[in-house]
Amino acid sequence: MSIRTTFASASLRNALVATLVTVMSGCATTSGPVSVADTIAADPTLSTLNSVVRSAGLTDTLKGTGPFTVFAPTNDAFKAVPAKTMEALGKDATALKGVLTYHVLASKVMAADVKKSKVKTVNGADLEISKAGDFVTVGDSGIVTKANVVASNGVVHVIDAVQLPPVKK
Repeated sequence: MSIRTTFASASLRNALVATLVTVMSGCATTSGPVSVADTIAADPTLSTLNSVVRSAGLTDTLKGTGPFTVFAPTNDAFKAVPAKTMEALGKDATALKGVLTYHVLASKVMAADVKKSKVKTVNGADLEISKAGDFVTVGDSGIVTKANVVASNGVVHVIDAVQLPPVKK
Protein backbone atom coordinates (compact mmCIF):
# COMPACT_ATOMS: atom_id res chain seq x y z
CA MET A 1 0.00 0.00 0.00
CA SER A 2 1.47 3.33 -1.00
CA ILE A 3 1.62 6.46 1.13
CA ARG A 4 -0.83 8.09 -1.29
CA THR A 5 -3.40 5.24 -0.78
CA THR A 6 -2.96 5.38 3.00
CA PHE A 7 -3.45 9.16 2.97
CA ALA A 8 -6.54 8.86 0.74
CA SER A 9 -7.99 6.17 3.02
CA ALA A 10 -7.33 8.29 6.11
CA SER A 11 -8.92 11.33 4.44
CA LEU A 12 -11.92 9.28 3.37
CA ARG A 13 -12.23 7.80 6.86
CA ASN A 14 -12.05 11.27 8.44
CA ALA A 15 -14.64 12.60 6.00
CA LEU A 16 -16.95 9.69 6.79
CA VAL A 17 -16.53 10.21 10.53
CA ALA A 18 -17.21 13.94 10.18
CA THR A 19 -20.33 13.24 8.11
CA LEU A 20 -21.54 10.65 10.60
CA VAL A 21 -21.02 13.04 13.52
CA THR A 22 -22.94 15.76 11.67
CA VAL A 23 -25.84 13.42 10.87
CA MET A 24 -25.95 12.05 14.41
CA SER A 25 -25.94 15.49 15.99
CA GLY A 26 -28.78 16.50 13.69
CA CYS A 27 -30.81 13.61 15.11
CA ALA A 28 -30.30 14.68 18.70
CA THR A 29 -33.32 16.25 20.30
CA THR A 30 -32.91 19.39 22.33
CA SER A 31 -36.58 19.90 23.06
CA GLY A 32 -37.68 19.89 26.67
CA PRO A 33 -40.47 17.91 28.28
CA VAL A 34 -43.80 17.59 26.48
CA SER A 35 -47.28 18.05 27.97
CA VAL A 36 -48.82 15.49 30.30
CA ALA A 37 -51.14 14.46 27.44
CA ASP A 38 -48.17 13.85 25.14
CA THR A 39 -46.28 12.09 27.94
CA ILE A 40 -49.19 9.69 28.40
CA ALA A 41 -49.51 9.17 24.63
CA ALA A 42 -45.81 8.32 24.33
CA ASP A 43 -45.92 5.51 26.91
CA PRO A 44 -47.17 2.19 25.45
CA THR A 45 -48.17 0.96 28.94
CA LEU A 46 -50.64 3.87 29.10
CA SER A 47 -52.31 3.34 25.71
CA THR A 48 -55.72 2.53 27.24
CA LEU A 49 -55.58 5.70 29.33
CA ASN A 50 -54.56 7.69 26.26
CA SER A 51 -57.49 6.23 24.32
CA VAL A 52 -60.09 7.05 26.97
CA VAL A 53 -58.62 10.53 27.53
CA ARG A 54 -59.04 11.17 23.79
CA SER A 55 -62.59 9.75 23.70
CA ALA A 56 -63.55 11.87 26.71
CA GLY A 57 -62.25 15.01 24.98
CA LEU A 58 -59.63 15.74 27.65
CA THR A 59 -56.49 15.74 25.50
CA ASP A 60 -56.51 19.50 24.87
CA THR A 61 -57.11 20.16 28.57
CA LEU A 62 -54.08 18.03 29.50
CA LYS A 63 -52.03 19.89 26.90
CA GLY A 64 -53.04 23.18 28.56
CA THR A 65 -51.10 25.44 30.86
CA GLY A 66 -51.47 23.38 34.01
CA PRO A 67 -49.80 22.61 36.26
CA PHE A 68 -51.26 19.11 36.53
CA THR A 69 -50.43 15.97 38.43
CA VAL A 70 -51.82 12.90 36.70
CA PHE A 71 -52.06 9.54 38.44
CA ALA A 72 -51.97 7.47 35.25
CA PRO A 73 -53.39 3.92 35.43
CA THR A 74 -51.62 1.33 33.27
CA ASN A 75 -53.26 -0.89 30.66
CA ASP A 76 -53.22 -3.72 33.22
CA ALA A 77 -55.00 -1.47 35.72
CA PHE A 78 -57.80 -0.91 33.21
CA LYS A 79 -58.00 -4.66 32.52
CA ALA A 80 -58.69 -5.19 36.23
CA VAL A 81 -61.78 -2.96 36.13
CA PRO A 82 -64.92 -5.09 35.78
CA ALA A 83 -66.09 -5.29 32.17
CA LYS A 84 -69.56 -4.09 33.18
CA THR A 85 -68.06 -0.92 34.70
CA MET A 86 -65.94 -0.22 31.61
CA GLU A 87 -68.95 -0.79 29.37
CA ALA A 88 -71.05 1.62 31.43
CA LEU A 89 -68.29 4.26 31.31
CA GLY A 90 -68.04 3.81 27.55
CA LYS A 91 -71.73 4.70 27.26
CA ASP A 92 -71.68 7.66 29.68
CA ALA A 93 -69.27 10.43 28.69
CA THR A 94 -69.97 12.42 31.85
CA ALA A 95 -69.18 9.46 34.11
CA LEU A 96 -66.03 8.69 32.09
CA LYS A 97 -64.83 12.29 32.46
CA GLY A 98 -65.58 12.06 36.18
CA VAL A 99 -63.40 8.96 36.57
CA LEU A 100 -60.57 10.41 34.49
CA THR A 101 -60.55 13.79 36.23
CA TYR A 102 -60.48 11.95 39.58
CA HIS A 103 -56.92 10.99 38.57
CA VAL A 104 -55.86 14.63 38.02
CA LEU A 105 -54.78 17.35 40.45
CA ALA A 106 -54.65 21.02 39.41
CA SER A 107 -51.14 21.36 40.85
CA LYS A 108 -47.74 19.74 40.44
CA VAL A 109 -47.00 17.25 43.20
CA MET A 110 -43.71 15.36 43.06
CA ALA A 111 -43.47 12.02 44.88
CA ALA A 112 -41.07 13.47 47.46
CA ASP A 113 -43.72 16.07 48.38
CA VAL A 114 -46.50 13.55 49.08
CA LYS A 115 -47.75 13.43 52.64
CA LYS A 116 -50.72 11.51 53.99
CA SER A 117 -53.56 13.77 53.02
CA LYS A 118 -56.73 14.19 51.05
CA VAL A 119 -56.22 16.25 47.92
CA LYS A 120 -58.88 17.90 45.79
CA THR A 121 -59.01 16.41 42.29
CA VAL A 122 -60.12 18.19 39.13
CA ASN A 123 -63.26 16.04 39.48
CA GLY A 124 -64.03 17.98 42.69
CA ALA A 125 -63.83 14.93 44.95
CA ASP A 126 -61.07 14.31 47.47
CA LEU A 127 -58.48 11.60 46.78
CA GLU A 128 -56.33 10.21 49.57
CA ILE A 129 -52.61 10.04 48.87
CA SER A 130 -49.87 8.94 51.20
CA LYS A 131 -46.28 7.84 51.33
CA ALA A 132 -44.64 4.99 53.23
CA GLY A 133 -40.89 4.96 52.74
CA ASP A 134 -40.37 5.12 48.99
CA PHE A 135 -43.91 3.94 48.18
CA VAL A 136 -46.60 6.42 47.21
CA THR A 137 -50.18 5.18 47.42
CA VAL A 138 -53.26 6.63 45.80
CA GLY A 139 -56.80 6.02 46.98
CA ASP A 140 -57.75 2.64 48.40
CA SER A 141 -55.69 0.43 46.14
CA GLY A 142 -53.28 2.31 43.89
CA ILE A 143 -49.52 2.17 44.16
CA VAL A 144 -47.27 4.46 42.15
CA THR A 145 -45.07 2.16 40.05
CA LYS A 146 -43.23 4.92 38.19
CA ALA A 147 -43.00 8.34 39.78
CA ASN A 148 -42.05 11.83 38.66
CA VAL A 149 -42.33 11.63 34.88
CA VAL A 150 -41.87 15.36 34.36
CA ALA A 151 -43.89 17.11 31.69
CA SER A 152 -43.87 20.71 30.49
CA ASN A 153 -47.13 21.39 32.33
CA GLY A 154 -46.86 19.07 35.31
CA VAL A 155 -45.96 15.53 36.29
CA VAL A 156 -47.24 12.02 35.62
CA HIS A 157 -47.15 9.22 38.19
CA VAL A 158 -47.93 5.78 36.75
CA ILE A 159 -50.22 3.75 39.04
CA ASP A 160 -51.32 0.14 39.11
CA ALA A 161 -55.07 0.59 39.78
CA VAL A 162 -57.89 2.69 38.36
CA GLN A 163 -59.42 4.89 41.05
CA LEU A 164 -63.18 5.26 41.04
CA PRO A 165 -64.55 8.46 42.57
CA PRO A 166 -66.94 8.28 45.49
CA VAL A 167 -70.59 8.09 44.53
CA LYS A 168 -72.19 11.53 44.89
CA LYS A 169 -75.16 11.57 47.23
